[in-house]
Amino acid sequence: MTNDTALKQHYDTHGYVVVPSLFDASEVQLLRNTTDQIIESARGKSESDSIHDLEDSHNPKDAPRVRRIKDPVQQFDTYGTLARNEKLLSILRTLLGTHVRFHSSKINIKSAAYGAAVEWHQDWAFYPHTNDAVLAVGVALDDLTEDNGPLMVVPGSHRGPVYDHHTDGAFCGAIAACEVVDQIQNAVPLLGPAGSVTIHHVRTLHGSAVNQSTQPRPLLLISYAAADAWPLMGISDFQSFTNQLISGSECTAPRLEAIPVRMPLPAAEFQGSIYENQRAQQDRAF
Repeated sequence: MTNDTALKQHYDTHGYVVVPSLFDASEVQLLRNTTDQIIESARGKSESDSIHDLEDSHNPKDAPRVRRIKDPVQQFDTYGTLARNEKLLSILRTLLGTHVRFHSSKINIKSAAYGAAVEWHQDWAFYPHTNDAVLAVGVALDDLTEDNGPLMVVPGSHRGPVYDHHTDGAFCGAIAACEVVDQIQNAVPLLGPAGSVTIHHVRTLHGSAVNQSTQPRPLLLISYAAADAWPLMGISDFQSFTNQLISGSECTAPRLEAIPVRMPLPAAEFQGSIYENQRAQQDRAF
């Protein structure tokens, strides 16, 4: 069995894989330096904007606290280059096939001692496609440990139901804790040294707790899809959509599969990042 075969089998069976130390120290340091500069640039800002999603405890003068950097791949060359790194693309081709499209990106910071939790959810609830050949890559910019709020996943949940991510009739991007209490007992943390890569299927149930450690846990998250997986919420600009192809060739005949879908509508009461969306969910696990 080849390494690629083992990787694909684990992903197909469990809905996730971890590739330890895919990126070396110099590659990680470049990402860290860029991330630190972006966090520092939040100093003086009093509210979230197109780059920074601020913690509730953010102090514009003395303590810039950023819980998310928005769209880093689209806005900063350092991350844009990494998103097309051949080491990463090789893995994506193994899991998704030859034709791969970039979908979206963010960096969840998880600052030391207070980095916000993310409630249990499935990415599929936010952006359903014509098929579920869609995944999210996490690039660890610092070590992922038991106590710093690592991503936790429920193995095999990508083969299970698509849960309701609504409350009071509107999308909230979180599953009521009572609906998944049995599932999350089987959750496993995705751990590894800085430079490691986590990958989870778009339907895999996952979440993360508050960072309890004295060190930050910045995680660059990049979503990709097979080129024949088209977003059900539509495409506003076909040229921009085509420009997101990073491997293989364009496909204008979407592959349709009979997969359960719940649309993220009506829109969330609290707009913005997942942290804002999830404010409406009262039945919380974290």
